[in-house]
Amino acid sequence: MKNIFIVFLTSFLLWGLCVWYGAEKFSSNLWKTSRVGDKTPLDMREFWDVYNIIGEEYFRDDTIEKQELVYGAIEWMVEALGDRHSEFMTPEVYEKFDELLNGSFEGIWAVVEKVSLGIEVERVLKGSPAKKFWVKPWDIITKTNDEDIVDLGLYDAVEKIKWPAGSTVKLEILRVGERRPIEISVERAEIDIPSVEEEYFDDSELAYIAINQYGETTAQEFRKAIENVKKSWAKGLIIDVRDNGGWYLQTAVQILSEFIPSWKDLVETRYQDTVFNQKYKSVNDGDIFDKKIVVLINAYSASASEITAWTLREYDKAVLVGEKTYGKGSVQQPFDLNSGSMLKLTVAKWFTPNGINIDDEGIQADIRIDFLEEDYENEYDRQLEEAKKILNIYLEKQTIGLTVEAYEETRSSELPENNESVNEKWEE
Repeated sequence: MKNIFIVFLTSFLLWGLCVWYGAEKFSSNLWKTSRVGDKTPLDMREFWDVYNIIGEEYFRDDTIEKQELVYGAIEWMVEALGDRHSEFMTPEVYEKFDELLNGSFEGIWAVVEKVSLGIEVERVLKGSPAKKFWVKPWDIITKTNDEDIVDLGLYDAVEKIKWPAGSTVKLEILRVGERRPIEISVERAEIDIPSVEEEYFDDSELAYIAINQYGETTAQEFRKAIENVKKSWAKGLIIDVRDNGGWYLQTAVQILSEFIPSWKDLVETRYQDTVFNQKYKSVNDGDIFDKKIVVLINAYSASASEITAWTLREYDKAVLVGEKTYGKGSVQQPFDLNSGSMLKLTVAKWFTPNGINIDDEGIQADIRIDFLEEDYENEYDRQLEEAKKILNIYLEKQTIGLTVEAYEETRSSELPENNESVNEKWEE
């Protein structure tokens, strides 16, 4: 699939809890294994008993569509894996998903999913209208322009929220901590989020590079940025992977190769069939970036972002600042099926050079910095501003441990008590 930000790139929850698998699909597969990977026959007679009873006894006014039973059974089977990253898309859903990936999009630019109360905001994209107008993660949208969307499917609800740029949509939102629904008007926009952003701070000797996605050209763009930093007067670098859901693992490998000596392990992917296991090693021209680094992370840093952050820390190249990351330590592969449907399945997990997998666990920051309510109101990036202070201490102390300790001492009397910190590395 193409790597592109979309208006509402959903997590496509397997919302269709349906009934059973159609007879045609099972006609040549009566005996299956009782466990994935073993050879014990699975007795399917009970399945057929239920299927036949439904066909003969279930009362409804219209005809039972066998294909709906097929899709429902597949969705249920994939959901039974208990893996939030594996999913089945019917032809209709897959077609809409493909349209989203290949189209031009205008809207409020947030990642959402369907929940019982409406549409829940999972992630707000950097530079998006949603972020500008203070739509927050975990907000649940219940109405758009006074029209109830609670009972709409995900795609139908999204259609009410997006299009066209320049227009305004009024959202009714359920927000944690608010006793009543609140209303927010958001001006839709068509935005182009750059893959890599480079900046230098006038008030310090620090450089800043934001990695907003891990796409096909991101590694090349990052290399240009890092070369500029090498030539600059900057003594330290902040790498920002907040709100970055990742994408290509190989892009993370190329970026990490700017910092880690050649042939050092960067990440390993492990498969069900171990013959496909692969270790990715650093490959560079010997010109290693050796300035001090702080990496900004948050709850929406995932996948390739986590590989980058963890590996830099594992090699003692960076201090991690911000919030605990998402926790996506797996690799998915799409399988196109005959009917036009698609199965996205977790086929591997990735492990750090020290053999650690962070799937569903995430990565704790060395120094935790949370946004405060007034930060949203004042448009103040507390995490970035504190990262500058931390990097300056890092330049002074030269080691991660002393940097963390010194920073904790300096801010213990400065910040509110509710902005707790984590001054220890993540342990399995």
